[in-house]
Amino acid sequence: MSLTRRTWLLVPVLAALAACANSPSSSFSAASVAAPTDVVAPAKKPPKLIVFMVVDGLPIRQVLGYRDQLQPDGFKRFLDRGAWFANAYYGHGYTVTAAGHSVMLSGAYPQRSGIVANEWRDPATGAPQYNTADPRYQYIGNKTEPLAGTSPENYKVETVGDVLRTLQPGSKVIGVSGKDRGAILPSGHKGTAYMFMGSTGQFASSTYYMQQHPAWVDAFNAAKPADQFFGKTWAPMLPESAYARSVPDGQPWQSNTGNGNRLPAVLGAGMDGPGPRFYGNILPSPFGDELTLAFARAAVEGEQLGSDDQTDILSVSLSSHDYVNHAFGPESRLSHDHFLHLDRYLQGWFQYLDARVGRDNYIAVLTADHGFTDTPEWAKTQGRDAGRIVPAQAVGFVNAGLAKHFGEGRWVVGMSGTGMIFDEALIKAKGLQADDVYAAAKALVEQVDGVRVAFTRAQLAGDDTATPYLAQMRKSWYPGIAAPLQVVVKEGWMFGSRLMGTTHGSPYENDTHVPLLTWGPNWVGQGRVEQRVEIADLAPTLSKLLGIPAPRQAQGKPLPLPVQAR
Repeated sequence: MSLTRRTWLLVPVLAALAACANSPSSSFSAASVAAPTDVVAPAKKPPKLIVFMVVDGLPIRQVLGYRDQLQPDGFKRFLDRGAWFANAYYGHGYTVTAAGHSVMLSGAYPQRSGIVANEWRDPATGAPQYNTADPRYQYIGNKTEPLAGTSPENYKVETVGDVLRTLQPGSKVIGVSGKDRGAILPSGHKGTAYMFMGSTGQFASSTYYMQQHPAWVDAFNAAKPADQFFGKTWAPMLPESAYARSVPDGQPWQSNTGNGNRLPAVLGAGMDGPGPRFYGNILPSPFGDELTLAFARAAVEGEQLGSDDQTDILSVSLSSHDYVNHAFGPESRLSHDHFLHLDRYLQGWFQYLDARVGRDNYIAVLTADHGFTDTPEWAKTQGRDAGRIVPAQAVGFVNAGLAKHFGEGRWVVGMSGTGMIFDEALIKAKGLQADDVYAAAKALVEQVDGVRVAFTRAQLAGDDTATPYLAQMRKSWYPGIAAPLQVVVKEGWMFGSRLMGTTHGSPYENDTHVPLLTWGPNWVGQGRVEQRVEIADLAPTLSKLLGIPAPRQAQGKPLPLPVQAR
């Protein structure tokens, strides 16, 4: 199909959709797209395939810190021959996996998408809600836990892929990840998600998308590719001297993921054979990403992605780096080495795509869903202020103070993310105004060692942009889903009761500053861009390159991509 024909075909479709959107009976669905005036015809023929890569939990400082040790065609493909943004940040304050994945291809912050956390508690009832859980659907051929991710029902916005498939139903949108949320959210409402099953070593979709897997998925799973890693050794890629910039293995604050906390590590050591415990231990190793990329290859071939002029989107979220960083810290030799393994896998992956799809036929984008905070115990050895806040102790302190103000009672019933939720029935029974209780709790929690500031519902619902971190936390807050009191820890601090491992989730640079790398010789120039941008800018950028409207809830703007090599 020529570009001219393609562009003209979009106009009547968009007009019809706009008419539907204005119908009184219309409600939100993934089919709702922006008005036809938002269409921007691409400068040249759109790509056959967009390859959207996510490395879960990868801060930009690791990419640049280990640049001298990278393969020529992995991350360096972007850094040396693509366009990349040195100052790309998340604009929301609670930086966790689900929230990050919800922003990338929608351009909408959690304040619009409703994906405020990986899991939250209903502020009114305290009931747990997982971000992609939907009890109406089940995994295909695998056991479905009560809070397993099975659909995008809770995702209140559309994605680039949703708009594309509305306008061009022949386009395919596929999401693959080691995590359910890493597959489901980038796939949107109209794509298809496949996620790793830690109990069986398979990849599976859910009945939201289909009732039976395609033959290519069944063939992949029947070959039991995860079993090849049983007894395999995770060995360092480079000589010991190459890791001098990283913290050695076996530190007391490093967790045991099931594979130990030292290299070399043998997967499945002490086990009789592959089984649920072994499969679960694949993800916190380089082999989790190797397996995910193998499934992504099967998807390219099984779905014939990038084989015609109707643009397809393949999202691949690689989860293992997040598990490694949580357990050992981004400062560790294990994280350093995992990153080098990942780089080698990416080199093979892109070379495969060059041969299969054609290097002139696809655009590749790579980013992360969040960065990482250094392990507090290690940070302290470097003279930094860092520590852990035990959630139960913080809640107990606030409740004791509220009891003095308002009388006995369990006023704060627990934490939801880094927010506090309250016994709303107790507040009502005492004849109190909820905002008065929240304000008193704010004053109390700000006295807890390690807390920087807290924001009440009234502040989050307001429009103050001058108070530090309030605008970021407002972008993470959705009324009725997020807790009415949001707590921001000091930089280097975190909530947690275990004195091991580390996390992310703050509005600080360690957690918000991530890679944003693009490559596609026919569409993207070369060079390092210094201008500050946000990950929310990705969705309108890809929409512009495809000549389609941006997702209607998008808050970002097109990136300043270089038009020629610098």
